[in-house]
Amino acid sequence: MLRVAVIGSGPSGVYAAQALVQQQAVPEVSVHVLDRLPCPYGLVRYGVAPDHEKIKSLQNTLRMVLEHPRVSFLGNVQVGPPPLVPERLLGLYHAVVYCVGAATDRRLGVPGEELPGSFSATEFVSWYSAHPDATVDSFALGAGSAVVIGVGNVAVDVARILARGAEELRPTDVPHAALGALSESQVSDIHMVGRRGPSQAKFTTKELRELGALTGADVLVHPEELALDPAYADPSGLPGINRRNVEVLRDWARRAPTGRPRRIHLRFFLKPVALLGEGAVRAVRFERTAPDGRGGVAGTGVFEDIEAPLVLRSVGYRGVPLPGLPFDEERGTVPNAAGRVLRGGVPSPGEYVAGWIKRGPTGVIGTNRPCAKETVASLLADADALAARPVAPDPLRALREAGVEPVEWTGWLRIEAAEEALGEALGRTKVKIPDWTGLLGAARGQE
Repeated sequence: MLRVAVIGSGPSGVYAAQALVQQQAVPEVSVHVLDRLPCPYGLVRYGVAPDHEKIKSLQNTLRMVLEHPRVSFLGNVQVGPPPLVPERLLGLYHAVVYCVGAATDRRLGVPGEELPGSFSATEFVSWYSAHPDATVDSFALGAGSAVVIGVGNVAVDVARILARGAEELRPTDVPHAALGALSESQVSDIHMVGRRGPSQAKFTTKELRELGALTGADVLVHPEELALDPAYADPSGLPGINRRNVEVLRDWARRAPTGRPRRIHLRFFLKPVALLGEGAVRAVRFERTAPDGRGGVAGTGVFEDIEAPLVLRSVGYRGVPLPGLPFDEERGTVPNAAGRVLRGGVPSPGEYVAGWIKRGPTGVIGTNRPCAKETVASLLADADALAARPVAPDPLRALREAGVEPVEWTGWLRIEAAEEALGEALGRTKVKIPDWTGLLGAARGQE
């Protein structure tokens, strides 16, 4: 029996487990999917916006893998710090596949970034997704405006949640405290700002169009900003997604506002240079940019301030080092060759990576499937040598002897039942439990 540990139960980890148990070359493979959290599904549970029910339904597919007879989910297992350092894991499993994602936000690197009222988009997403590690429990929703810096899908999600009415979110699993705060929000103008042009924006067209489908918000686009983009007049030469994005934006630029209670302002060619305020953010200062003829932009020396006491920074993610694993500081990834971890440029027997920690924070959820398959193909090619390594006969028992208290699948089912009961008690559908104490108590059947 080839015993494999997959570290992380998000899409990349579950796709790796799926590839391992579905392949035919090595019929006897047992997979333990370890996760630091007591809940599975990673960013599908804690990153996908609560109103994206279709994407969140991917949990059903991931669930089928985690319920496979040769796959075991073990939550509440912290890998990296002692006792579960990578070297120790290699004594328990023939192979370890790290699928730990990219857990931190990139910085703007501008003055005032640390002022109260300035948050990473991840902090906001963690709040409305009930992540148990969320460190912020309130945002400046009492004033009239907010600035979202970035033009990717996460920025679109954040802007859409700010613009949605609370009654639209009530049928979702958004935590009750966040729902209450959003119901009292006074934010009426959301400015989503990118430093480059519309043809270079990172959002997908499907996400972009969802802004236009909001019943309580107008989407406003400045035609003069679109016209700065060389591809604006004729987008036919752009890749499909970028072309469709420009076409949607052109259509919105021609429309007149309808007078809805909220407005989403899509702004382009504005680079943040400072967050202004004393004691708290009051505005963001942007410098107007212009295409530099080489695919980038350059500052023009013209500045604009957008007043807002709430700033949400969404300019990308970055991997963080896992103690005991090599790390490429420049790329924010673990050095690897086709998923094999490289130590000093040489493949490390039994150690593999998949997902963002392998390739960087690129692609959509589906991109993780071929990424995981490539890594598993490398692992299977090494299977004979891996199976010859001596490992503990019972990894789960060894974990418990090391002081780890895993939340197994039955514990996760108890969490699900507790969240359904919480929703029923609040007159809603399933509502997430937002804290570690509540999650672990539910997993252990505590009232």
